[in-house]
Amino acid sequence: MLLKKYTPKKFECGTDEAGRGCLAGPVTAAAIILPEDFELDLLNDSKKLTEKIRFNLKPLIEKFAVSYAITHIFTNEIDEINILNASMKAMQECILKLAPTPEYIIVDGNRPLNGKLGMKQKTGKIFTQEEIALLKSIPNTSIIKGDAKYLSIAAASVLAKTYRDEYMDSIHEEFPMYNWNKNKGYPTKDHREAIKKYGPCKYHRMSFRLLPEQLSLDF
Repeated sequence: MLLKKYTPKKFECGTDEAGRGCLAGPVTAAAIILPEDFELDLLNDSKKLTEKIRFNLKPLIEKFAVSYAITHIFTNEIDEINILNASMKAMQECILKLAPTPEYIIVDGNRPLNGKLGMKQKTGKIFTQEEIALLKSIPNTSIIKGDAKYLSIAAASVLAKTYRDEYMDSIHEEFPMYNWNKNKGYPTKDHREAIKKYGPCKYHRMSFRLLPEQLSLDF
């Protein structure tokens, strides 16, 4: 059974991301503050749920949340600042969108949420000094496999996964040959075979190794 809180704080926030290991599309983060009496059957780490259950849970999570936010970090920004920084930045952007401001943050993974702020980048959102100060002021704890331990992180994982899947389904219509409606941009055999046949498109992460023999190919 998932735990409701890590701290006694009323406005504790959970955050998580989806799509970090993909070859195409954004990395998507969600952050959420749940009410203290929140309960939802079947809610768990999104990776342990079927697609149908995730999409059934999504409107219920949104309905009962005190506040939630979603952020996509797109390919050009991922290629500029790298996927780890993009994943953290997506969660940071989500935190800034929440109202009320969280009193505490629990994040899935093993890195502090505010470990790197104010990067010198050319694409995407540039944090103001006030936003950096706010993010630094909120205490946070990273929890390995937190999406399988705490309700708020599990809820964030479901939102991040479902919103990203919806986005990948939408761009599949533009480039159906990559089968993103099925593989969602992950490095599956069919996705890599399509890259080899058709080459990459504007949604692919060019900083990633798209094919094992990529160094010998001229894209």
